[in-house]
Amino acid sequence: MSEHTDRVAVTVSEWPGDVESEEGVVVNWFVGEGSDVEESESLCEIQIEKVSLDVYAPASGVLSEIVREEDAEFERGDTLAWITPTEAEPEQ
Repeated sequence: MSEHTDRVAVTVSEWPGDVESEEGVVVNWFVGEGSDVEESESLCEIQIEKVSLDVYAPASGVLSEIVREEDAEFERGDTLAWITPTEAEPEQ
C-alpha cells in the first residue's frame, strides 16, 4: 500500500437557493496550511453576492494546500483547498 493517501478537495458546489451568481470570493481562512482539521470544521468564510457562508471540511486530516487565497475569486465547484486524510488510530 502506498504511503500517500488521496487528497480530498474542499469545494463549494451548492449555493443558497436565491443566489444567481456563479462566482464567489474567499473572505477569510480560519485555518492555515499544515493545520489538522476535523470533518465538518469551519475552514473559511466565502461571500457570494451579499451572502457570507462558512465552508466546512469534508473530511478529517491535514489542510495540505490552500488553492484560493483570501480575496481570490472562484466559481461554483472550484477547488478551494486540499485535505490529506489521516488514518484513524486503531482502538486498543
